[in-house]
Amino acid sequence: MITHIGVAVLYVSDQQESVDFYVEKLGFKKTTDVEMFEGTRWIEVTPPNGQTAMAIHDAAASGKQPGEGAYLTFTCDDIHATVGELRNAGVTVTDPIEEPWGTYAHVDGPDGHRIQIHQK
Repeated sequence: MITHIGVAVLYVSDQQESVDFYVEKLGFKKTTDVEMFEGTRWIEVTPPNGQTAMAIHDAAASGKQPGEGAYLTFTCDDIHATVGELRNAGVTVTDPIEEPWGTYAHVDGPDGHRIQIHQK
């Protein structure tokens, strides 16, 4: 039986820049960094206590364009505190927006990936 999403792939132009953004700015952990084939690395980052990893993959090596791929939504316990933490880390993040289904904010990551942080 399927229990959770294992990996979401994010195609980027600069793997190290994207790894640095997710690890240093958003607080993720780099959980895998191995050579996939010569000259190409398979890198996974995971939110603290997360089950699902995000593979940060070289777009050119896969015949993809940077920014092509998954739309990401991350959940947090306290959106206002999270927005403050992200801003303190130097991340550009919108003010929280309240909707009937939850409250969210947007972060623009490397290569134009728009990330949503939301609290139910």
